[in-house]
Amino acid sequence: MGELQQYHTHISAHHNFFDLKLDELFRYRDLVFLFAKRSITVTYTQTVLGPLWLMLNPLLTSIMHTLVFGHIAGIRTSGVPRILFYLCGNAIWGFYAACLKKASGTFVNNAGIFGKVYFPRLAVPLSDVLAEAVKLGIQMLLVLAFLLFYVAQGAVTPCWQAGLLLPLAVFQLGLLAIGVGVLISSMTTKYRDMMILVEFGVNLWMYATPVVYPLSEIRNPLLKTVVMVNPVTMPVEMVRYTMLGVGTLSPGGIALSWGITAACLLLGIMVFHRVERTFMDTV
Repeated sequence: MGELQQYHTHISAHHNFFDLKLDELFRYRDLVFLFAKRSITVTYTQTVLGPLWLMLNPLLTSIMHTLVFGHIAGIRTSGVPRILFYLCGNAIWGFYAACLKKASGTFVNNAGIFGKVYFPRLAVPLSDVLAEAVKLGIQMLLVLAFLLFYVAQGAVTPCWQAGLLLPLAVFQLGLLAIGVGVLISSMTTKYRDMMILVEFGVNLWMYATPVVYPLSEIRNPLLKTVVMVNPVTMPVEMVRYTMLGVGTLSPGGIALSWGITAACLLLGIMVFHRVERTFMDTV
């Protein structure tokens, strides 16, 4: 009988600040998928409508936005039917907001399991992003149904040749949510009121992102610059450009958005790894 292969895992409280331990996260990829599956399953257990809520939430929100921002406020949607415009924006924003909120509670919400067994802590926010990506895919079926209806009527002309922008935008928003989320999670181990600010901040962030209005409708140069600096703006515009054929894209804006995303992700992971060594003493 051959010798069994030996596996050694060295767990230490001391490590390089720039050691992101991504190789270790890859070895635990099966655990990441199990966490993601659990997140999807548990969310709609013992509910009346189950996964249908994935369709109803963006639909009802989009109807409300159509009434308030479209008919009452009179905000134009670049010639796109209002319900389709808001459905598309709410779906992609809902994905980012859900990922950010879950990542922000990584330490506080998982303190029980973190204190009992060792595994890469980043597996939790990563699994949450994967679970939300699956939910986004289901919501996009609703968007696609409306899209095909309006395409048949000639009201919308999607840019199908730019189809790769859609998964790229989702990938970027997932990375940004992890970076910002784990950074906030690291601060909530000592300052619990940060979670209250997250709810408030996400709502404000949505209005700083062209979700209920198109970027082309912003006339004030200073205000438009502020919105362009927002790293979520370009991914939202990329999705709209692909699916609706409208959107304001620029190489400089995309490069800036990716630069901020990369910086937030790197800083968030470094701080996260530093805090995880002692967070059980304060959480």
